[in-house]
Amino acid sequence: MIAGAVIVAVPGGTPAAAQDEAGFRTYLDTLGREALAQGVTRRTVDMVVPTLTLNPRVIELDRQQPETRPNAPIPAFEPYRRQHLSAALIAQGRAAYQRQRSRLAAIERETGVPESIMVAIWGHETSYGKVMGGFDLPRALATLAYEGRRRDLFSSEFIATLKMIDRGVPRGKLVGSWAGAFGGPQFLPSIYLRLARDGDGDGIADIWSSEADTLASIANYFTNAGWRPGQPWGFAVSVPAGLNRGTLGSRAVSPRCPRVHERHTRWKTMAEWRALGIVPLKRAWPGDSVQATLLEPDGPGKTAYLLTGNYRVILDYNCSNFYALSVGLLADEVES
Repeated sequence: MIAGAVIVAVPGGTPAAAQDEAGFRTYLDTLGREALAQGVTRRTVDMVVPTLTLNPRVIELDRQQPETRPNAPIPAFEPYRRQHLSAALIAQGRAAYQRQRSRLAAIERETGVPESIMVAIWGHETSYGKVMGGFDLPRALATLAYEGRRRDLFSSEFIATLKMIDRGVPRGKLVGSWAGAFGGPQFLPSIYLRLARDGDGDGIADIWSSEADTLASIANYFTNAGWRPGQPWGFAVSVPAGLNRGTLGSRAVSPRCPRVHERHTRWKTMAEWRALGIVPLKRAWPGDSVQATLLEPDGPGKTAYLLTGNYRVILDYNCSNFYALSVGLLADEVES
């Protein structure tokens, strides 16, 4: 026993930790049966499920997530931007961009997804493959499913992990973040099964150690999510002091991440935004018919952004305005 550890008793005299572990073992039996019913082989279930134990650290990290505090105030974007668009991240991104130019160009020709966007996702997710997590994925996902806050999601992802093993992914490769994402793109298991791609022609979608596979898989995700070639993700703008924001509210309610989307105005064409006095800060206007929403992440008087449908594709990858803005801004820096 660790010195100073406290054992919490529950009715009947059984320590809480032991009770949790017993409940977890019972739940694993249920998960194993569900996996078998969904076509996972008995061999894989018997190889993985009996080896798993509850991971209290994973539960602790999950309960610290912002979505568990839905009414918390939204912080300013600028401190986040400074932290997540560091000079080091930009410099490493430019180096990765130049190192991979021929491969990136080939993927962009095939998919229409810009080279810089692929690199920016890679950089934000894993610092270009340097930080990919050290949690055992089956253990983490089974723990999150047992904890129950998002049981349907994590039980499905646990079963998808077992299907990866059935497809030939070595058990030892199944290491990633506490929330179940892994590899250079930080895919969840179900996303890996659907969208991971072999980018170097060796017949394996190895997003753990192949940069080619990582970049091809990111591009495939964006293509699947509806990226429109030839359109920017968005751009910084200045907003006239007299803009009547009361006329720009959107009545649409997003079924996914509504708090993220409710910060955006209604859609207007670039021609309409120009007529309202919006001025791009660093780039020329795209085509007049391209539609965009306005986002002022730090409020009136600060840098604002016009955001196209391609920005919503970045949100599909990670439903956070701060994340999506940082990806777009990093992409711009990488190719500058």
